[in-house]
Amino acid sequence: MGPDFRGAGEVGVVRLGRLLWRCRRGMKELDVLLERFARQALPQAPPEDWDSFESLLALPDPVLAGYLLAGDTPREARTAAVVIQVRQGMNFYPPLQSTRSGSAR
Repeated sequence: MGPDFRGAGEVGVVRLGRLLWRCRRGMKELDVLLERFARQALPQAPPEDWDSFESLLALPDPVLAGYLLAGDTPREARTAAVVIQVRQGMNFYPPLQSTRSGSAR
């Protein structure tokens, strides 16, 4: 089943497609983070979050990498909020469980 666009209709589908295309960057790490966030969070997000994400995508790769991979903090509150959301999306998957038993030998 596809994402729920909350009544956004065809315009929402087209906009998401354009944003997903813009998620393709020069760094694979950024591609993965940004696309994962766009696919999982945006369909349920309010329009202002879509706008904030679109503004984030306008930044150059080195700045984005600093924010998303190196932990730099944006000065602008709107940008900082979306960076926090994308960073939280990095934790979508639970950590791998160890296959070793807890007893020491």
